[in-house]
This record gives sequence, C-alpha cells and structure tokens, in this order.
Amino acid sequence: MRIGIFGGTFNPPHIGHIQGAQAAVEQLALDKLLVVPAGIPPHKSLPENSPDANMRLEMTTLAFESIAVAEISDLEIFSDEPIYTAQTVATLKKLHPGETFVLLVGTDMYLTLETWKDSETLLSSVTPAVFSRGLGDMEKIISHSKMLKERYGADTEIIDNDVVVISSSELRELLGKGQGIGYITDTNYSYIIAGRLYGARPNWEWLRQRSYEMHDSERIAHVKGCEAEAVSLAKRWGVDMDDAREAAILHDITKRLSLEENVQIFQDHGIVPDERELSEEKLLHAKTGAHLAKTLFGISEAVFDAIFWHTTGRIGMSELEKIIFLADFIEPERDFPGVDEMRALSYENVDAAMILGLETSLKDLYDRGIVPNPLSIDALQYLRSSNK
Repeated sequence: MRIGIFGGTFNPPHIGHIQGAQAAVEQLALDKLLVVPAGIPPHKSLPENSPDANMRLEMTTLAFESIAVAEISDLEIFSDEPIYTAQTVATLKKLHPGETFVLLVGTDMYLTLETWKDSETLLSSVTPAVFSRGLGDMEKIISHSKMLKERYGADTEIIDNDVVVISSSELRELLGKGQGIGYITDTNYSYIIAGRLYGARPNWEWLRQRSYEMHDSERIAHVKGCEAEAVSLAKRWGVDMDDAREAAILHDITKRLSLEENVQIFQDHGIVPDERELSEEKLLHAKTGAHLAKTLFGISEAVFDAIFWHTTGRIGMSELEKIIFLADFIEPERDFPGVDEMRALSYENVDAAMILGLETSLKDLYDRGIVPNPLSIDALQYLRSSNK
C-alpha cells in the first residue's frame, strides 16, 4: 500500500486542504490518506481562541469525509507536548509494517525539510511529496529535490495543485465578520456556527436559507418581513441590528412542527413542559424555537430570550425582546384593525406600542373565549405601571 500522511493544525480545515488532499490521492495513486491534525504544533503556537482538541478533530473528520480513502488519525492531537513528524512516522511504520509512506507538504515546508527534527531519519522513512503552487515555485522545488536526493537519497514527488489563496488564519478572521463561507464545507461551517468557534458570526444568506428550509413556504414571506422590520426598529432605537436580524430570521423555526415534535425538542434539551405549555400549542414554538436555535446556530442569550418571549412577552423585557415582539406583530404581511396605528407607534414609543399590542392580543383571545397566558397579562400590567 501507498499511504499518504497529511499533517497540519487544520484550525479550521478549509477547501484548500481538501482539494490538495484529493489531488494527492489521485496523482500519487494513494491507497490510504492519513490526515493527522496536530495537538501542539512544533513550529508555531495555536491561537488563543482555538477550539479544543476534540473540536478540531471533529472539524477535520467533517472536512475530509468526502475523500473515500481518507482516515483521520488522533496520534498527535491529544498530546500535551509537541510531537514531531519523525515520531509520528515511526509510530505509523510500526502500525503498518512494510507499507510505503508519502509525506505531503506545502512548498514552504518542503523547502525546509532538512531542518526538521531528525530529518535524516524522516527522509529515509518517507517519500516527500510537495504541493506545487504553479510555475513560480517549480524552479525552487526542482533544485531542492536534487539536494534531498543527493544528501538523503529521497525521491521527491510533485503534486500539481490548484491553489486556493486562503490560510486558516485568514479564514478565522473572515469567520468573525460573517464571511469566509465559500472557503469551508457546509458541514464544517454549520459546526463552527453552532459552537460560535473563532468568534464566528453567521453569514446572513446562509442563515436565511437554513431558516427557510424549516418553514412551510407560505410562512417565508412573514419571516422576511419580520427581519426587515426588526432591523429597522433596531436602527431606530439603537439596538444591536445583528442581534435583531438573527432573532427575526430564527424566531419561528419550529412553528410548523406538531405538538409531539415540539415536546421532543424539550425532551432533547432535558426540559419537562408543564400542563399550561402543552395546552398552548400555538405558543410552544417560541420556547422550542429558542432552544433549537441555540443548539443549531449558537445564538447568544440575548437572542435566545428575544425568540423565547416573542409570543407572550414578560415582565422586564429587554429592548431587543420588545423589538422582536413588535416586528412579529407589525411586519408588512400583517393585516388587522389598528395595525397601521401600531406600526406608527412602534417608531414613536416602544412601550406604548407594546401596551397596544398586548391589549390587542388579549382582547382577541378574550373575544374568542380563550384564557390568555398569565405572562402576557403580567407584562401588560408591568408596562402600564412603568409608563404612568
């Protein structure tokens, strides 16, 4: 067997890593590709905001799942001290006696191979294979390969690779700005957003698409309207517009689920719903939606609360919570007596708009013979007493 060894911090792995690995498998006729994420890399320190070893191992697994012959090795990642490539290769040779090992490295690393720890032992144990970035580095590669052959007897193989101009450090910076989605697999992007790794913020188009997939088609217009209204209100009242946008996009993600499915979400999160919650099926989605959004999209506590309370309200609502409550109430798709007055009031006096909204909602329930949720009654009384 020809076994490729592909090491790195993969912090996070990006499409350049994957495309390079695929090119190596095909061009070098590898029977197996061992991807070895480093625990503590010998040549550089991990950034302070790096995910822990288990998370990086999971990201690496997700990234290379499309390559059939790829296997993820944990030989290095859980170590508390640096493990050098020569040590890893020695371990692998014991695990796979008699096999041929090909060490995959980028051009910059290749040009320094002879400076690596125990380089002579390493180069006698593996065939170095270098990812060429194109004609610009070929002269250096050829010159260096001659030196390695003369000095160590190592025969270099060259991988013709379409270079993706991105580094993991650049990708980390982009993720913190809600960008970089094109440089990473969707499964890894979902994993990073769920854990808010690297301080990542969701790409809005990606988040909208995920939300819309969870809705019946006729509800999407409401979600779009709620988003636009929430951002507009947030701008008017000096509330974080990103938080408002995120809460609005996600506020109804469990709306179409059955009672049984909503209860299952509670159970998945270790929550036992009470009898009132089970009897108010139309209100249940706010609570389950908040929990599911936390699990899938790593929302903040402020956004969680805005989603959680957007149907009933509560005593002492934050400005963000009020904005999502109002945006859900007055978005352009809404059409009920008094909605125009409430829209205008929302931009003049938030608390007055909340009072009107709660009064309207409670009157509708009473008129239909439905006993309102006490939280809504308490919220209305609190707002009235606070705004005398």
